[in-house]
Amino acid sequence: MTSNPAKKTDEHGPASPEVFMRRAIELARNGLGFVSPNPLVGSVVVHGNRIVGEGWHQRYGGPHAEVNAVESVPDKQILRGCTLYVSLEPCSHTGKTPPCADMLIRHGIPHVVIANQDPNPLVSGKGIAKLRNAGITVTTDILSDDAAKLNRRFFTYMRKGRPYIILKWAQTSDGFMARTNFDSKWISDAYSRQLVHKWRTEEDAVLVGSGTAMHDNPQLNVRHWTGRNPVRIVIDRNLRLDKSLNLFDGTQRTRCYNLIRNETHDKVSFIKLDRNQFLHAMMEHLFREKIQSVIVEGGSQLLKSFIEAGLWDEARIFISPATFREGIAAPMIAGQLTQQIRLMNDWLKIIEPVRGEEHRDERF
Repeated sequence: MTSNPAKKTDEHGPASPEVFMRRAIELARNGLGFVSPNPLVGSVVVHGNRIVGEGWHQRYGGPHAEVNAVESVPDKQILRGCTLYVSLEPCSHTGKTPPCADMLIRHGIPHVVIANQDPNPLVSGKGIAKLRNAGITVTTDILSDDAAKLNRRFFTYMRKGRPYIILKWAQTSDGFMARTNFDSKWISDAYSRQLVHKWRTEEDAVLVGSGTAMHDNPQLNVRHWTGRNPVRIVIDRNLRLDKSLNLFDGTQRTRCYNLIRNETHDKVSFIKLDRNQFLHAMMEHLFREKIQSVIVEGGSQLLKSFIEAGLWDEARIFISPATFREGIAAPMIAGQLTQQIRLMNDWLKIIEPVRGEEHRDERF
């Protein structure tokens, strides 16, 4: 996953701080799907113009990126002449591991370069202050936009008090998600469907409505990829779904949000919510359960509900060359097209909410 850390990044002169921070961000990405509800963090230790240590946060509850980077340095004596780059502010409190700021102070590292301040109120600014009070030079906001984009799940979770919400669907070139009889197999091709399974390993939960559960009987696992299964979530307000469906087979953690009762059987939990502001109440509950990100996979009416409520951060839409001419219409969504990728037979469009007047509002 990583190259040899003991390397020069520029044989002809000093490399810029951005070069080293870019490597830290690259390392942080390795933790996707393993560290939630913690943030993705990468770190490199630089001596002169050479990276002498690398690390990233590899699993929730395990050592943080700075610890792994420092531990990878063979000669600890040189740390007093090193600069440590880290994509997120070092923690200053004791959680599942000791404070990273204390570890950096103890090793006498004189200079720490940080991409983003941690939005977690337990840390925010306190790690930086602790380092500076110990006489360490701290530089901030190096590649801050790139690091924030990588940690968009964690930042949304901390700042908005809800999971990062990804809307996902496949539609025909003429704008339908399913036929009139609700049959939707298969609009997208095999490559696109495998990509969805990869995405599931990267997010905490995957959500469907009762219509999708009933008509498609999905498993919502990652059988076509390697990684952890997400928490399965289904909305069944009046508890009408047949309990023989795959969602209730007890093979992975499942939450059923409803208006009737609270109940738990093995890995399947039924959670009662108030009818008013149902979606918002569900997001608040998922936040309390430390679910940092959710993929909403349908159906059409559920996706429309999230769009109308303004509860989305990203939409991933597969456009197939197939045509239905009639059927269940795909949602309309207004936003900024940030990526358009040609897969095998499909196009993948990534859309984000418009964040400023400089972006043109489009409809897809």
